[in-house]
This record gives sequence, structure tokens and C-alpha cells, in this order.
Amino acid sequence: MRQFAVIGLGRFGFKVAEILAKKGAEVIAIDKNPILVEKVKDIVTEALQLDSTDEEALRASGVQDVDVAVVCIGEDVESNVLTTTLLQNFGIQEIVSRASSRLHAQILQAVGATRVVFPEEDMGLRVANSILEPGVLEYIELGADYNLAEIEVKGDFIGKTLKELHIKSRYRVNVIMIMEKVKQESDKEGVFFEKEMKKLPTPDYVLREKDLLVVVGDSKDIEMLEKQIE
Repeated sequence: MRQFAVIGLGRFGFKVAEILAKKGAEVIAIDKNPILVEKVKDIVTEALQLDSTDEEALRASGVQDVDVAVVCIGEDVESNVLTTTLLQNFGIQEIVSRASSRLHAQILQAVGATRVVFPEEDMGLRVANSILEPGVLEYIELGADYNLAEIEVKGDFIGKTLKELHIKSRYRVNVIMIMEKVKQESDKEGVFFEKEMKKLPTPDYVLREKDLLVVVGDSKDIEMLEKQIE
């Protein structure tokens, strides 16, 4: 019998756990909200209250032994990405992660998701909003003024490390991915093209011209960061 872990027990995650359990699968259901854990405990094999971004707690839950892990965390993009990363580090072969946008999906695939799903898009509920602010290449509305944005590195930010810039403490914005543009030879004629290489951010990474910062945060804080980078 295949074993599943369902992480994030909002409406989408609860339904996934419920359907898997009804079909006879063994399901470990995880959420940090005790009310949601209580709601599902009589349906699944095991229901656990824990923070899935806590590596020790997640490992102790036994998820590393499941066949498939389903990350159903919704608006908290940072927790969604970090949880997916931890599951990949545990060696889980099949990781299905919920995404809120194409950009979010790219990040999830880069950190180890083997399949990405778009529940809101599939149901016709996802709202995407592109804006014309200079430097913001992609901007996705996640709800409650919490957004995911892609911003090009310019000016004084070039040559600085993330540690030196203190982006989180100064702007209250989290960098969750860096898209690195590199030029590569494509054919015998010497034609070059740009290809994006994705990196998980580290404090000592030195930003380069035309690097793209993928950030999450309040819309006003993202706007402030974007203006500072100009």
C-alpha cells in the first residue's frame, strides 16, 4: 500500500487527504494549526501538528518514509518552497507541490517538486495582476496584499551580498530565489542566447547585473524595494 504525506490542511489539502484516505491509502496529515489537525484526525492514518519548515520536527514525523508527499500550503509561499526543499533533501521520490503562479511553479521545480498543481487556476479562482512598475518583470497577487514579484538587480545593489543589503530587515521582503542570466553559445555560427539559471539564495551570494530577485512580501514593501534598486 502506498503511503502519502499531505502537508497543509486548508480546503485544498483537507480534500486531498480525505480522498486519499477514502481510497484506502495510508495518509500522514500535517499542519501547524491544531484546529485543522483536529478536524482531519478521524479521517487519516495519522494527523500531526507541527511546523513543516522545522527540519527536525518534519523528519521526526516520519515523512521521509512515504512514497508521495503533497505540499498543499497556500498563500505562505516561503513555507511552501522551504517545505518542498526539505522533502527533496529527505530523498522523497515523488513530491507534488501547490503553486499560485507560473513563476512560483518554476521555483518549486527548481527546488525538487516532481509535479506542480494549480488548484486555484484549475477552479477559475486564481487572480494574477501584472503592473507596469519599471524593474518588476513579473508580479503575482497572492491575496491580502501579499505578493510574489521578480525584480532585476541594478545600481548600487550590483556587487553586494544579500547579507550586506539586509533586504529582509530593511524592506520586510524575503528573497526566495535568484534567477541568474548567463550567455551560452547555441550553434556553430556563434549565436549566443541568454539562459536563466536558478539559485537558492545564500547570505554570501554576490549580486550581479541583471540577476533577478524573486521576492515575497507586502505589496508596499516590494514597491519600496523596487524603487531603491532603480
